[in-house]
Amino acid sequence: MPFGMGYGELLLILVVVLLLFGAKRIPEMAQGLGKGIKEFRTAMRDVKDEIDLNAPPETPQNNIHPTTPSEAVAQQPANPPQEKAQKEQKSETPQQ
Repeated sequence: MPFGMGYGELLLILVVVLLLFGAKRIPEMAQGLGKGIKEFRTAMRDVKDEIDLNAPPETPQNNIHPTTPSEAVAQQPANPPQEKAQKEQKSETPQQ
């Protein structure tokens, strides 16, 4: 049972509520509570929609700069072995 209460305790609470408010008043209170919850949910949905409309557009992942060195290495284009060998040969030739 909720909040660690048994059936006897819940029955006692319901009897006390019935005696305090009367049989006619309880449905009115429940209806008012239901309307209040419905209005609260509608307001929350409206606020969420308003926030979603005013949110800045998200940038694509390709345009984001890497934040860690491993991401930077992962985004660098790989040089084929031929280009690497040509660069090494050029650096080894003596300059005149």
